[in-house]
Amino acid sequence: MPDQTSRYTAPIRWGILGTGMIAAEFAKALALVNNGLLLGVGSRNQGSADQFAETFGAARAYGDYAGLVNDPDIDVVYIATPHTAHFANTLSCLKAGKAVLCEKPFALNTAQVTQMIAQARQAKVFLMEAMWMRFIPLIAELQARVDAGVIGEVRMIQADFGFRAPFDPSSRLFDPALAGGALLDIGIYPLAFASLLLGEPEDIASLASLGSSGVDEQSGYLLRHKGGALSVLASALRTQTSMSAWVYGTRGRVHLPKQFWRGQELTIYRTGQEPELMHKPYPGNGYQFEAQEVIDCLLAGKTESATMPLDDSLALMRTMDRIRGQWNLSFPAEQITDLT
Repeated sequence: MPDQTSRYTAPIRWGILGTGMIAAEFAKALALVNNGLLLGVGSRNQGSADQFAETFGAARAYGDYAGLVNDPDIDVVYIATPHTAHFANTLSCLKAGKAVLCEKPFALNTAQVTQMIAQARQAKVFLMEAMWMRFIPLIAELQARVDAGVIGEVRMIQADFGFRAPFDPSSRLFDPALAGGALLDIGIYPLAFASLLLGEPEDIASLASLGSSGVDEQSGYLLRHKGGALSVLASALRTQTSMSAWVYGTRGRVHLPKQFWRGQELTIYRTGQEPELMHKPYPGNGYQFEAQEVIDCLLAGKTESATMPLDDSLALMRTMDRIRGQWNLSFPAEQITDLT
C-alpha cells in the first residue's frame, strides 16, 4: 500500500486494552521501541487499570474500555482482551479513528475478520494482527534465506506447539464460551509458519481430540499447498511437544530446535556442505518488533503492514475455519451457520 502523508507525529502514543499476562508482556516490550510511549490502559475494573498503569508507567487508567477508546490523545490501541472480545473491541477502536494492533487470533471466524478489514479500509485506519512471529529477527532471516533458494524448493514443513496445562474448564484455554482450545490459541502458530513459507493451503485434513469441556485439547493438521508441498503440524494443551520446526527443501533443510515462533537459533543443512548455525539473539520478550512495525507504519502514513498484510490474516482465519468445520466445532460467542 503506497505511503500517504502521516497524521501522526513521534512519539506514537499507545493504549492497551486489557490487563492480563499478554498485556503485561507487551507493556514491557514498549520500553524497547523507538518513538513509542505507553499513555493509557483500559480495563473492565478500575483497580486493575490503576495497578497496571502504576506498574508500567502509563499516565492514564480507565475502568472501562470506552474511556480508553475515546481518549483523543491515544494514537493506537493494542487489544489484549479475550479471543471472544477481539471483534467488538477492534470495531469500536476503528470507528473511533484509533489505529489497532489486535492480538491473535484476529477474531473468531472469517466473517468477523472480513468485517474488521472492511471497516479499517473504508475508514483508512491502520489495522494489523499481532502475529509477532513474523517480526522475530530469526524468522525474518529464515524467510529471506528460503526465498533466496538456500535449500532449494520447499517441499515439506513440520512444526508443533504443545504444552501440558492443568485442566480447568473455566479457564480461557478450556472454556468454549471463551473460544478455548488448542487451535485458536497455539495451533495458529504452526499454521501461520507454514503459510508464511508456502501460502494458503489448497487442501486440509485434520483431526482433533475434544476434551470434556468440548474444545480441542490436541489437534493435528495435514495441509497440501500449491505445487504439492505438504505441512505436517500439531498443537496441544494437554501434551508437551518439542515446539520445534523443520523446513525441508530439494537441496537441504532447516531446523528450528525450540520455540520456533520466537526462536533465536537455527541450523541450515545443505547437501555436501557443513551445517550452518545461525544465531539471532534479541533483548526482551520479542513483542517489541511488532510494536516497532506499527510505529514505523503509522509515521510513514501506512494503513497496513507489508510484513503482516490483512489479506494474510484473512487467509489464516479461512484455514482455521475450514479446520473447525471438519470437527463441527463452533463457539457460543459466534453466529455461524456453516464453517465450511
